[in-house]
Amino acid sequence: MSAPAEPTARDRRRWAQYLVNERAEARVYRALATRREGEEREILLALADAEGRHEAHWLELLGGEPARLPRPDFGTRALGWMATRFGSIFVLALAQNAEGRSPYDDEPFATAAMAADEKVHHEVVRGLAARGRRRLSGTFRAAVFGANDGLVSNLALVLGIGATGVSAQVVLFSGIAGLLAGALSMGAGEFVSVRSQRELLAATEPSDFADAALPDLDLDANELALVYRTRGMPADEALERAQLVVRTAHAADRSVPYTREPEPWSEEHELVGGAWGAAISSFLFFASGAIIPVLPWIFGLSGIPAVAVALVLVGIALLATGAMVGLLSGGPPLKRALRQLAIGFGAAAITYALGLLFGVSMG
Repeated sequence: MSAPAEPTARDRRRWAQYLVNERAEARVYRALATRREGEEREILLALADAEGRHEAHWLELLGGEPARLPRPDFGTRALGWMATRFGSIFVLALAQNAEGRSPYDDEPFATAAMAADEKVHHEVVRGLAARGRRRLSGTFRAAVFGANDGLVSNLALVLGIGATGVSAQVVLFSGIAGLLAGALSMGAGEFVSVRSQRELLAATEPSDFADAALPDLDLDANELALVYRTRGMPADEALERAQLVVRTAHAADRSVPYTREPEPWSEEHELVGGAWGAAISSFLFFASGAIIPVLPWIFGLSGIPAVAVALVLVGIALLATGAMVGLLSGGPPLKRALRQLAIGFGAAAITYALGLLFGVSMG
């Protein structure tokens, strides 16, 4: 892109804004680096250095440090505030979204390299965030889905029961019963699901069933190579590996039980989380979500006021959880929040309408 011959005062104000934003983003990455170690720390510091190169570009165009500078954008300031206090996957997810909104593609005074840098930064931060998402995969999934299920199912239950015209005590007892039944069901289901998944993955791991017999195999005529081929090794490589293992086993001291070295080509399975951790998280988070629609009746409200308060409380919770899932997944938080709200209120509206019909027919 070609830059205008003579920059205007408006151009200089825009450069100053870019300058402070780049500085603020570099501080975010350095703050996150203080909470990391090893490779992740090095990556974050390298990103901060890259933002420093961009800062130098705008300083050069401005002819040095301006006497007055604007404040960084609100989003960048918010990122900096959270990075110094949390340093979590949540901040990385926000940084990923911020890097994806770079203005340099349409900025005539930015170099093509700077625009390309921002795209690469987006992918780097996305990769760092993905590491955190994988670490959160098991328990976090159980927590988020448990809370959302509790919100939606118990809101639908209490509104459906309440619409039939029963007393406030019946609505309250129904809500508490729904909370306990749903939380126990979620916890038990999550325990069985994760335990079964872990057992399935364990069944795919290479077995040491035949290791004790390796020293007795014929050096030239044996089927050990077939074992490696069933595990995905090419035929030539499997034969070479089998011959090495059998020769090593033959050379071993027969008075000591033979123990084969771990296979260099085996890979760790993706972490799925612990069964008990997922079950307890599901129980607690379902219960924490399911208690919210019941709060108005717990505090003595009834009728339309109780329904209105329940809708407001659940609506706020649905928006918050939907936005959080959107941020952590790298998606647009507002869209996810509104989708979550629509699903929850849609289910509640259906059961409320059915409750009204049932109450009219019984009346």
